[in-house]
Amino acid sequence: GEASRKMNLDELIAHSKDLVQSLSEEKDVANLKHLLRQSNSLLYQSEIHFNETRNSIEECEKEIDTCKKKAAEAVSDSGEELKLLQEELEAEQQLEAKLREELRYVYLEIDELEKQMECAEEERKSVKKVERDQERLEKKLSLYASIANIVPNLDDDPSRISGHIVDRERKEVKKFELDCSKSYDTCDQLWKMIN
Repeated sequence: GEASRKMNLDELIAHSKDLVQSLSEEKDVANLKHLLRQSNSLLYQSEIHFNETRNSIEECEKEIDTCKKKAAEAVSDSGEELKLLQEELEAEQQLEAKLREELRYVYLEIDELEKQMECAEEERKSVKKVERDQERLEKKLSLYASIANIVPNLDDDPSRISGHIVDRERKEVKKFELDCSKSYDTCDQLWKMIN
């Protein structure tokens, strides 16, 4: 350990002597000073460039963080907006279902009204037929009264013939009733009433 130290010290002294001898020349000192200034200038410029680059990197990192926050907010906002749109869609679908149900009830009511209209139309036709039949019957009775002076009761029992004999000259109305069990006698009695 001691010998290697002595050797290193001897080498150092030898190098120092070489350096002193090199520096003793003025031209070498001027070159060395010039190199030192260039080295300091280069170091200064490197530090400036390093600081500028570091500042640029820091600004980029800040911008990246800002963009990440904005992206997260946009995702959050679009998520909320999507949720609102989904809720709105569900509300519209519920309204549509409600309207469809109401429309179904309206169709059922329309069908019921159409059936009622059909029944009313049939009833109206039936009433008209009854009125026509009644009118015919009245005309028939009027004809009977005009020709035979007899107005039969059509509502009675079919086994009996009944009605009224009208005498226009005397302005008299007599009720009659005949048994239909003997058709010849019944017919004969009717002819006698007519004459």
